[in-house]
Amino acid sequence: MAADQKKILLELRNVTYRYPDETPAVENLSLVIGGGEKIAVLGGNGAGKTTLFLLLNGVYKIKKGEIFFRDIKINYTKKDLLKIRQNIGIVFQDPDTQIFSSSVYEEISFGPENLKIPENEIKIRVDRVLKLLDIFHIKDKPTHLLSYGEKKKVSIAGILVMEPEALILDEPDACLDPGSVKKLAALLDDLHGQGKTILISTQDMNLAYAWADRIIIMKDGKILKDGIPGDIFSDTKILHQASLDKPLVFEILEELKIQPEFKSRSGVQKKELIDFLKKQTGL
Repeated sequence: MAADQKKILLELRNVTYRYPDETPAVENLSLVIGGGEKIAVLGGNGAGKTTLFLLLNGVYKIKKGEIFFRDIKINYTKKDLLKIRQNIGIVFQDPDTQIFSSSVYEEISFGPENLKIPENEIKIRVDRVLKLLDIFHIKDKPTHLLSYGEKKKVSIAGILVMEPEALILDEPDACLDPGSVKKLAALLDDLHGQGKTILISTQDMNLAYAWADRIIIMKDGKILKDGIPGDIFSDTKILHQASLDKPLVFEILEELKIQPEFKSRSGVQKKELIDFLKKQTGL
């Protein structure tokens, strides 16, 4: 799915990346990401999702092909990498790989301090993201005493404080309870409402269907399909090829043959389905 050419944020053209032992991780991959999109990247382990994210953020250097940020080719100079990492923030799946400061406040303020941002501006930014993520009350807490969910939030805060244009989250819902996943989805919607471009990878098909406007399915470092959730989850053959299940809500829509009622929608949340059924049955 191509984005509006005027709004292209990132573009990969025939990109190939191989591990040091020459094992292919991403092969001849082309992709356009538009500003303001909500994208879920799906696929099994080894599909290439994390590698794709690390390429988008400049952590991995491509072997072949080209990557563009706002029509400017990335040449992996220090200037290029600084620019892309300031604008494309990535949150890793395991927060322990991202957190290294002794306290929450120090962790979140590290990035802006490294950029020599004035101290008063740093405090404003840090306080803002602490409140946004509802972790202001733990700002002085030692990071080694944080719960897993708190570490996830601190990792996200450490990226948001840099005020990036795009936010990439590698399986942000991993090891979170259902209540925390619901709060995460609400947070991502809030950030998207503020104009952020957001990409996530997830193994939760229900989250992907309800949240994303666009879904990319990967396998063996290649894109199998790219489109709106309704089209993606209607393609049983592709889902089988990628070893993915259909979301529960989507299966219900199909079984009750009411999918056309939501045809123009990218995804349907459980509450919307319940409200629709209540209206149809008069309950």
